Amino acid sequence: MVASNSELAYNSKIEGDVIVSRADAVINWIRSNSMWPMPMGLACCAIELMGVAASRFDIARFGAEVMRFSPKQADVMIVAGTVTYKMSSAVRRIYDQMLAPKWVIAMGACASTGGMYRSYAVLQGVDRILPVDVYVSGCPPRPEALLDALLKLQEKVKREPSASKLLSA
Repeated sequence: MVASNSELAYNSKIEGDVIVSRADAVINWIRSNSMWPMPMGLACCAIELMGVAASRFDIARFGAEVMRFSPKQADVMIVAGTVTYKMSSAVRRIYDQMLAPKWVIAMGACASTGGMYRSYAVLQGVDRILPVDVYVSGCPPRPEALLDALLKLQEKVKREPSASKLLSA
């Protein structure tokens, strides 16, 4: 049995049923299947964010069931809603408190681009203060869209070198 991307290989001719792989592939597989989200609910998208943890959508199927409200225990920050300039320093401070490796999902039109709020008080996209890994479109996006973003983030994590995230933090 050989995986499609040749990350994991199984050879039945080796005694003891040994599985051979690269350390990066194993580490990234573990990271991608056990992400702990930090919900940063700032506006109406937070309601849909809560819905994704309920039994109908069940984010636990994808290894992200442990919502952490402490940045020291979270891997991925989900910024859901409108980020105002007044709130932006708090969002950045919480992101800085997260331990490496860490990722960011911008959920909704407001978090991604400022949405319909083109005013002096609203940050026109959280990517001006944080490095965003995945954007979720919609106003507000459905829970299925957030689950799709989580799957895209998992695929991104599986492809990146595991040591580089630790060194860049």
